[in-house]
Amino acid sequence: MKLRIATLTDLDAITALENVCFPPNEAASRTSFIQRLQAFPDHFWVLESGGQLVGFINGMVTNNETIIDEMFASASLHDDNGRWQSVFGLAVAPEFRKQGYAGKLIHHLIEKSRADGREGVTLTCKEYLVGYYTKFGFEDRGISKSVHGGEVWHDMTLRV
Repeated sequence: MKLRIATLTDLDAITALENVCFPPNEAASRTSFIQRLQAFPDHFWVLESGGQLVGFINGMVTNNETIIDEMFASASLHDDNGRWQSVFGLAVAPEFRKQGYAGKLIHHLIEKSRADGREGVTLTCKEYLVGYYTKFGFEDRGISKSVHGGEVWHDMTLRV
């Protein structure tokens, strides 16, 4: 397994995996991924095996302790000097699930955030994933103001 920074050459595979892992109302578009890869390339990582995309994790850096919907629409809100590393998406190909790869991506993002001197990591998740993220030390801050994709989300934060 190789963990590395994503590039535009990964765009097709990233977009395809996003569409497998998320329903249409939640999935980021190809255009969104282009904007993210251009605005915050050092905060977008892929995990691959033999040239095949296994998974990815990405998110902008912000001074907001929680994610707001505008962040999903505008990569220009990225602030490289921000206090919080966000997680917009964590995706692992179905055939690679239940093998610890999502955890590997999360741990990498947490360690990178710590090394970069961030205050913490912030993400939103559905209720059924709250327990998963608390295993990594995230705290459930309750129902998010985000209504991304017309869904109910929980704000989760981890101080690093």
